[in-house]
Amino acid sequence: MTDAHSETSSTRVLAAEAPVEGLPPGFGDGIAGKAAFLIAIAFSIFQIYIAAYGSLPSQVVRAMHVGFLLLLGFALIANLRATSVPAKAAFWVLGVLGFATGLYNWVFYADLIRRSGFLTTPDLIIGAVLIVLVFEAARRLMGLPLALIALIFLAYAFAGNHLPPPFIHRGYDFAQLIDTFAFGTEGIYGTPIYVSAAYIFIFVVFAAFLERAGMIALFNDFALGLVGTWRGGPAQVCVLSSALMGTISGSGVANVVASGQFTIPLMKRFGFRSAFAGAVEATSSMGGQIMPPVMGAVAFIMAETLNIPYAEVVKAAIIPALLYFGACFWQVYLEAGKSGLQGMAKADLPNPWDAVRRHWPLVLPLAALIYLLFAGYTPIFAGTMGLALTIVLILGTPLAALIGPLAFRIVFWLALGLAAASFMKFGVNILSLVIAGLIVACVTFKGGRETLQICIDSLAEGAKNALPVGIACAIVGIVIGTLTLTGIASTFIGWIISIGEDNLFLSLLLTMLTCLVLGMGIPTIPNYIITSSLAGPALLSLGVPLVVSHMFVFYFGIMADLTPPVALAAFAAAPMAKESGLKIGIQATKLAVAGFVVPFMAVYTPALMLQDPGPIAAQFGYPVEVAYIVAKACMGIVLWGAAAVGFLARRMGLWERLVAFAAGALLVAALPLTDEAGWALSLVWIGWHCWRARQASATGAA
Repeated sequence: MTDAHSETSSTRVLAAEAPVEGLPPGFGDGIAGKAAFLIAIAFSIFQIYIAAYGSLPSQVVRAMHVGFLLLLGFALIANLRATSVPAKAAFWVLGVLGFATGLYNWVFYADLIRRSGFLTTPDLIIGAVLIVLVFEAARRLMGLPLALIALIFLAYAFAGNHLPPPFIHRGYDFAQLIDTFAFGTEGIYGTPIYVSAAYIFIFVVFAAFLERAGMIALFNDFALGLVGTWRGGPAQVCVLSSALMGTISGSGVANVVASGQFTIPLMKRFGFRSAFAGAVEATSSMGGQIMPPVMGAVAFIMAETLNIPYAEVVKAAIIPALLYFGACFWQVYLEAGKSGLQGMAKADLPNPWDAVRRHWPLVLPLAALIYLLFAGYTPIFAGTMGLALTIVLILGTPLAALIGPLAFRIVFWLALGLAAASFMKFGVNILSLVIAGLIVACVTFKGGRETLQICIDSLAEGAKNALPVGIACAIVGIVIGTLTLTGIASTFIGWIISIGEDNLFLSLLLTMLTCLVLGMGIPTIPNYIITSSLAGPALLSLGVPLVVSHMFVFYFGIMADLTPPVALAAFAAAPMAKESGLKIGIQATKLAVAGFVVPFMAVYTPALMLQDPGPIAAQFGYPVEVAYIVAKACMGIVLWGAAAVGFLARRMGLWERLVAFAAGALLVAALPLTDEAGWALSLVWIGWHCWRARQASATGAA
């Protein structure tokens, strides 16, 4: 294994550190920068300790998590954005106040429980300060739209009793609203912030350690060597590397910024249009959120909300994720054929298996994580152990380099591996002792201090990377609290159900549009939480399986970041592609055809998400039904991809594209006789198109 500073053939063109969503790179200059850096490290250490030992009450952990988020968030705003000294000082004061709200919950934890519902004046002041600070942090870090949506819900909670039916509620006084939003488990400290504190933070730090250790280099080299020679090689590399990155990182927009610096210029130099190059990066990076085993933060929130094992969410996502990236590969292949582009020269590409041999130890923590997740362990345990094993690997590398003979190095790694793996029998303490011993050894021996610095930097970067997710989870608690307190969700649910009784497809369409419209201004996590709270129960009452209904909402939350006019992922790719974000968004919408098709298919045939069996399973068995549904989805993607690009074996006219689209729509429809008609039309059209292409080729050759 090489360290984080090693240079490989795929990373030479990578630019310097990419900005995290909403913030410039770094922590600031001078004493203030060092202070923010130390706060980030303290945040990570606090969260890792809680994950490993869990010695504090859940309410205290949630409050301290939000306190750290506010302290670090305002500190970074002060250091990286504020220009005047008074503004910097003001933001630092806000950060300290935010942290004080967490300490207040910790110090007076027992008292707050005893006087729940009967808050004192200091309680009300602290609660009001917390709400204001969360709104301001969300506005500064996540943009105005998310804060504005939460403010509308908050205003409704305060003044909804003055609205006409059916929106009127009974009304709530100031103290009750502060109690709900700032101290209860249905407001800011609700399920989303619990998931952020318990699961998401650990996985974000885990991803930061893997990236520093060289995982991006492994993914890029492996993708270059494996698919670089395919037709449209650079774009195929982009799709595969983004799919691999999705296994350790759940932030789509951040992935666009990080990997797009390498992939987009490469695709453009190879001959792809700027808009298409940006769209490939945006589409494949956003798909990382649905790529098992780690997926995006929404998957953990979904598992907690539905009270199901995380492995069940992963199981439901496997086939749709493969179809999503398969559709990306397919359309890149067609676009390259349409433009007359071939693959990259094999001599210019790295050997993928050499890359694996160089970096193979990095795969071990990821493999351990996957095993623990599917063996029934909780995500917090699996993530903590995966992170700990990554730290062991990084710290052990410089020590192994000091050992001369290969046989001795092998013995060292075997002994270290057995010691680390013994946590399965002896618990977390043994792993902590192993890490402590490695730290002492790294301080003692030459080269170890540089490795320790990598770990320290990873702790700080992990905390910074977790900021957007954590702040989004905090402010969306205002929305959840309003829905729970006022019961307005029941009105929306009843409306969707009344429509769906006559037309389920129309209900699904309205739910999709709700996700897309909400997603114009807010990230995937709050989008999912808000929409699933409203539409999820309605779809369930219409007979849609629970997991499928939530995955439906999840998918279209992701699609919102690709769909114009806002298309956050497309606009993130725009500066690197040097193209309009709107044009990139239009291309990305075409590329993400599977993201639009699969959720609808899964509602009508849940076997696509490995859920409830249908009539085919009753007659032929469940595996046959799954295989048939997957085959049907693949054919639909083939047809719609060809229709979107306008090319299959040759360029297609408008009427050919319409026929291909219609054939795909028949296969997706899942109505009586539509499958038969869809298969017949598909096979006839493909056969005719290929025959025409062969005839044209023969004529041209003659």
